Amino acid sequence: MGQWVGRVVWAFGSMLLIATLLPVIPTNEWWVRIFDFPRAQIAALIALVLVAVAILGMFRRRTGLLLGVALVAALTYQLIRILPYTAMANEKVPSIAVCAADERLRFLEANVLQSNRNAQALLIMVREQRPDVLLLTETDAWWARQVAPLRSAYPHVVSEPRGNTYGMMLFSKLPLSGTEVRHLFNPDVPSIRTELALPSGKRIDLYAVHPKPPKPGRDTAERDAEIVIVGREVRRRARPAIVAGDLNDVAWSDTTSLFQEASGLLDPRVGRTLMPTFPADLPLLRWPLDYVFVSPGFTLTRMERLSDFGSDHLPVLVELCAAAVEPAKVVAPKIDQETREEVRETINEARDEARD
Repeated sequence: MGQWVGRVVWAFGSMLLIATLLPVIPTNEWWVRIFDFPRAQIAALIALVLVAVAILGMFRRRTGLLLGVALVAALTYQLIRILPYTAMANEKVPSIAVCAADERLRFLEANVLQSNRNAQALLIMVREQRPDVLLLTETDAWWARQVAPLRSAYPHVVSEPRGNTYGMMLFSKLPLSGTEVRHLFNPDVPSIRTELALPSGKRIDLYAVHPKPPKPGRDTAERDAEIVIVGREVRRRARPAIVAGDLNDVAWSDTTSLFQEASGLLDPRVGRTLMPTFPADLPLLRWPLDYVFVSPGFTLTRMERLSDFGSDHLPVLVELCAAAVEPAKVVAPKIDQETREEVRETINEARDEARD
């Protein structure tokens, strides 16, 4: 019996080692990239296997010792990727207790789940939270009709409903200008670029994105390129900016890291919390997919994951203060030539695939 259990532990531990090593491969194949997502879960399972190895005394044998050492290395690697999104790291976006009303921006992002029919719960949440700006993704024509009452409180609306789970709607109490609905790679996948005017007079570029996720038959080239293109544009425009939406990528992935390097934007999660948002009904299997990235200078008065309203994503509420934001120009940290080349390769690879 003990020998059989040991073999099961060895086999399971080996699978976790493979799951840890696969994302290291420089490829956008979906079956590799999918292992970027459950790093926290893989880390927890590795810890459990290490406990089993110790209880079974497998360290006393050479093969068991090798397995244990490999698992410790894998656990260390996984924790290195995850720990920046915990309180053990330094905050990138500083906290502030009080912000002048004309510099404050209350932003709510929610993937509604197109098939979800509990629109009333969403409307109640919006009325309770009173965001200045509301971004909804996966909105089809049905959802557009259900949230129409919001227009009385939100006079500035960008509406792009779609029946393919990539519809998008933006509601704002603040004036918008220069608004564009764009299709960066796929005509069926819209994104939004607009400019917000705060009461203080400061103007903020806002990008709303929702690229396609990896899944069987679809690699990550298009998703990665869409995210990186927005990041490169943010850097080139050199203006205060916010990028928000369901990125269908995790905070610790190479793509999201490249996006932050390309854009110079910061993730308020860093130094605070993972704040996993998907899947809403499986707390132990959740990972972060929904984001609000901001330019340097923004400070944070509140960040909260809100309660389930019937979607498979949990909404994210972020209250920002722009008092320290340079109104004219944002100078992003410099990036090296290697990073610039990686950005170009990511975009060109997606374009090559689109032409094939």
